[in-house]
Amino acid sequence: MTTQHGGLFKLGDKNEAYAKYFIGQSYLNSLVPADDNINVNVANVTFEPGCRNDWHIHHNGYQILLVTAGEGWYQEAGKPAQLLHPGDVVAIHEGVKHWHGATKDSWFSHIAITTGSSEWLEKVTDEAYAKLGK
Repeated sequence: MTTQHGGLFKLGDKNEAYAKYFIGQSYLNSLVPADDNINVNVANVTFEPGCRNDWHIHHNGYQILLVTAGEGWYQEAGKPAQLLHPGDVVAIHEGVKHWHGATKDSWFSHIAITTGSSEWLEKVTDEAYAKLGK
């Protein structure tokens, strides 16, 4: 494993457990797994160029994204997509429909701090993704 595309942390393994919720290849390096005593999951998530996750909502919790490498997108339903760079922070409140992923030509890594459960929804279509600026 390497930190080359994973940013500050190791790239991690191919994200097979959640592959059905992504278009393209992502990698997951669990830094602090949730357990009975710690009710938060902290992971380094890395996206190959063009990779993105499906629209989803966090219930009974939230998600915070700390961008560590590359360029990526974050979009909430009904709002324009935001271009993300290392050092950017996104706070995603409970119940907000959103997606995030890499730009077409850049790897993208973020630390995801997540509580609660995720409801996975529809794919971000190729047509919608192609309309983004990068």
